[in-house]
Amino acid sequence: MSRTRRQRPSRARVLPAALGCLIIVAAITLGTWLQFGERQALDRVYGAGSSEPDRVDIEASIQRVDAAGRELTLRVLVTPRGELAEAGGVSPTGDLTLQTSTSTRGDLSFKAHSRIATMDLPVTLTGGSITDYPFDAYDAAIEFSASEGGEKVPVHMTLTNADALFSAGVDASEDGGAAVFDVSLGRSNSVLIFAVFMMAAMWALALAVFTGAWFLVTRRMGLTWPALGWMAATLFALAAFRNTAPGTPPIGSLLDYLAFLWAEIVVAFCLVTVVATGFRAERRATAAADDEP
Repeated sequence: MSRTRRQRPSRARVLPAALGCLIIVAAITLGTWLQFGERQALDRVYGAGSSEPDRVDIEASIQRVDAAGRELTLRVLVTPRGELAEAGGVSPTGDLTLQTSTSTRGDLSFKAHSRIATMDLPVTLTGGSITDYPFDAYDAAIEFSASEGGEKVPVHMTLTNADALFSAGVDASEDGGAAVFDVSLGRSNSVLIFAVFMMAAMWALALAVFTGAWFLVTRRMGLTWPALGWMAATLFALAAFRNTAPGTPPIGSLLDYLAFLWAEIVVAFCLVTVVATGFRAERRATAAADDEP
């Protein structure tokens, strides 16, 4: 009987520890899986165009998506191949011109026998609105064709995404010798998870302050300065926390209307209510003390 009583406390200590370890391992495994999926998405290469030996290769990479400015930055490296190139593709044999889509600002021109350098091109985004953050999505049309010496030449283009804050869905095709990419952009899984966590945390903090305020008011605790300091600190901490949102969304986004603004209103209301009721309780206590003989 004594052995049984001794074993029960040990089991009661082991089971919570084992459950905690299991939760930690599951969380780490899930996080690793999510990060591996995002890494694979960033490493994915989309290609379209001709595979002829005499062609122009275009390596394009989405460097940064500016949702507020409604444009993305496309880094382009142009390399002529075969009879179109000299010095191993460093420069073209004739004047090379790349025609782009209407969403890309301007065509690209390279002089014959001149070294070709990497260039950054702004591409206009269509659809979506940043006020839908973190569920905003955008589209971009990217198209390249080439001509050298006034004659059209084949093009082969690859496209990758290097912006970790956005995930890209790409539909690649060839149209009349031009490489065409229809790109759909949305917030990455890590941004979505963090934004949802922020909204949940804001509501949790607001409810915690509301619970504390309810206790102070119903118990007529008076002006409890540590509690008032905690509430005031939460009011300003929520604003700082909101500003850490990835992508710096502007005020008025969906994040604000779903959580931030309401949390600030709840905390501010609770703080003012506790001060008002606490002040009245303190006055009653003071008056009662003065009336005592």
